Amino acid sequence: MGLRGPKPKGKVKIEWSPDFAYAIGLLVTDGCLSKDGRHIDLTSVDKEQLDNFKKALGISNSIGKKMSHETKIGLRVQFGDVLFYQFLVSIGLTARKSKTIGKIDIPDQLFFDFLRGCLDGDGSFYSYWDPRWKSSFMFYIVLASASEDFIVWIRKELKSRLGVVGHISQDGKQSTQQLKYAKRESLKIIKNVYYSESVLCLTRKRKKIEKALREVDTEI
Repeated sequence: MGLRGPKPKGKVKIEWSPDFAYAIGLLVTDGCLSKDGRHIDLTSVDKEQLDNFKKALGISNSIGKKMSHETKIGLRVQFGDVLFYQFLVSIGLTARKSKTIGKIDIPDQLFFDFLRGCLDGDGSFYSYWDPRWKSSFMFYIVLASASEDFIVWIRKELKSRLGVVGHISQDGKQSTQQLKYAKRESLKIIKNVYYSESVLCLTRKRKKIEKALREVDTEI
């Protein structure tokens, strides 16, 4: 009988929870899997984003600096974990995911936690008073991705769960797909994404949404 070496031990406890699903959403949008089959990287300009990521996964790695192609300095958390890497691949992530990622295998009850992570990563929210209509305040929630398959999957999930349709368009450079929901539909999404005051999220983004909703006398 041959000798067996010790089983690899991962840094991340692989167990689904609202925070864990949120972290997966961040990785799907702002994360990167290296080609070595081991290292995971999350890059952001927002330190709170990385602090949330570390908290969600229960890791203590330090936050470092990263130089982008445009010579701008960003922040990142990078760590090696073969088991977590293999898990990420098993649910749909790949080393070169930006244009090829599609459906992610997320537990049904945690979809909106996952979506909150995606929106904190590559989502946006904006609002304005429409000059064409008296006292008409408009707001939109948007998710961007270079992968059409991913955007189509998210749209399908939201239609099935909330009955919202939204619409898909391309950015000015035609390199990114944008899934956009206006006022009434976006409000349905917001209420499901921020279903509790205690959910892990990017504070500045949530406050921006709350400020806009006060204009129409609505709360999350």
